[in-house]
Amino acid sequence: MSRRVTDPKAFGRVAVLMGGRSAEREISLRSGGAVLTALQAQGIDAVGIDVDKQVDVTLRHGNYDRAFVILHGRGGEDGEIQGLLQAMGLPFTGSGVTGAMLSMNKRISKLIWQQQGLPTPKFQHVDADTNPVELVKKLGLPLVIKPVNEGSSIGMSKVEEGEALKAAISLALQYDHDVIAEQWVNGAEYTASILDGEALPVIRLKTPRAFYDYEAKYQANTTEYLCPCGLEAEQEKICQALALTAFNALQMRGWGRIDLMADSTGNFYLLEANSVPGMTDHSLVPMAAKQAGQDFQQLCWRILENSLQVTT
Repeated sequence: MSRRVTDPKAFGRVAVLMGGRSAEREISLRSGGAVLTALQAQGIDAVGIDVDKQVDVTLRHGNYDRAFVILHGRGGEDGEIQGLLQAMGLPFTGSGVTGAMLSMNKRISKLIWQQQGLPTPKFQHVDADTNPVELVKKLGLPLVIKPVNEGSSIGMSKVEEGEALKAAISLALQYDHDVIAEQWVNGAEYTASILDGEALPVIRLKTPRAFYDYEAKYQANTTEYLCPCGLEAEQEKICQALALTAFNALQMRGWGRIDLMADSTGNFYLLEANSVPGMTDHSLVPMAAKQAGQDFQQLCWRILENSLQVTT
């Protein structure tokens, strides 16, 4: 559990790291702006930094005491910024280098979950030379093509027919050289947020689109977020326990989010992990925290408290 504090001065000067160079830059800027406003409103000496190649110089000259990492995607969730902060001796929020690396890479995440006996849909590595017929024989249809190191469903496609596989793989390869095909789980989609060692109330995601893609996440007004999620109390506890186990298996810390599917018989399957989830007006962690009785400002404070436990 994080050390709890009531005095904003206990945090010192806080760098809110946002933006960066990933495909999720704009979402990160929105998340970072919301976090910065929430911290400042509580009397915390927080400064927003749009991360660039000179961020180490900016941090050294700014006399910062810690960092709130709200960088999405590459550079923020893959261990890169965590490694820099660790080398500088600057405490920071969220997962460390190892947890960030393992959770960012969807293929490695799934391999670790498989090794630990945790349920996750079947998958295989694919590339431009993958034989669509053989792939469909192995995984069936529909299936999902995913860039391994992207978030926000960028470059993802749900494939209903074998003829569409080549185009879906080609799209994913535009974002990452490492791409997987994943068996489709036909059922309801859920997400479980983790905060300071506990799973928050589960959210069910419903969209009329083919799947919960980038537009459904950030642009559409047709996406439904159900919290309470509609699961029986015991089923929700099973979902939360699985998410927390998956979170810990990847050596994540502080806060994060685990996405899951439930099949028609109610069995849960782990999809992916997020070590720096979104904190925008459409985001899921703030929604779950609200259901648990914490407003956005309280949530940001709790996440920042996690950095007080970090030893660099």
